[in-house]
Amino acid sequence: MTPRQVLQQWIEAFNAAYADQLAALYHENAVNHQVANAPVEGREAIREMFRGEFSRAKMVCIPDNILCDGEWAVLEWKDPLGLRGCGFFHVVEERIKFQRGYWDKLSFLRMHGLPIPSES
Repeated sequence: MTPRQVLQQWIEAFNAAYADQLAALYHENAVNHQVANAPVEGREAIREMFRGEFSRAKMVCIPDNILCDGEWAVLEWKDPLGLRGCGFFHVVEERIKFQRGYWDKLSFLRMHGLPIPSES
């Protein structure tokens, strides 16, 4: 699969809230770093991250742009509530080795009525 095909499968699994299918798209030792959160390392930890997130909020990824260059796919996205973000996916041997995402965590929490962590 090309990086674009992997990303298309990722979007489908994400929108269906299928944490197991998402996790299967990652290398065993992959890293998912949503910059608003600490990096998550390893396929099983990534699976648990998605399970937790899907249990807290209904999330939908509507692609605005998908750009590919070699082993990299870039996804510019929005959701039905107006949140926007961008994700970078390094795809090696048909699996995601590294992912980095940029989005506004405070807006996400407010839109979904989730608690806002207090600062220390």
